Amino acid sequence: MIILSKALADQSFQREQRLRSPRDIQALFESQQMFYQYPFKIVYCTLRSNTSSLRILISVPKRAFKKAVDRNRIKRLIREAWRRNQSQLLEIVSQKGIGLDIGLIYTAKIIHNYKEIEDKIILITKRLIKVNEDC
Repeated sequence: MIILSKALADQSFQREQRLRSPRDIQALFESQQMFYQYPFKIVYCTLRSNTSSLRILISVPKRAFKKAVDRNRIKRLIREAWRRNQSQLLEIVSQKGIGLDIGLIYTAKIIHNYKEIEDKIILITKRLIKVNEDC
């Protein structure tokens, strides 16, 4: 059995943190709360619920990247950047007792490197924290 330290456990990306239900995905896109942070379009929905949860949907359009290999690589880079930088947002969500569903849609036509993606993910989390501080 592998025992993870507290710091590594906080950086995991578990199945419960993925937005999978078609009904929840439809509700996310109907929420009309969005902003752009190149190379992403961010759609988010704040949920008033008893359980605090942070769920994410990552999408890379087939129109921009025909090869599945390219789409999967971009999604892998985004997941890794998100996993490493979600802790502050997760803290805010758990303190406030709210649920937050986020959709990250990659809009660029080229594959950015990991550092550029991570920098943008950090900006996105900071903006989402600022938006949800008022709740």
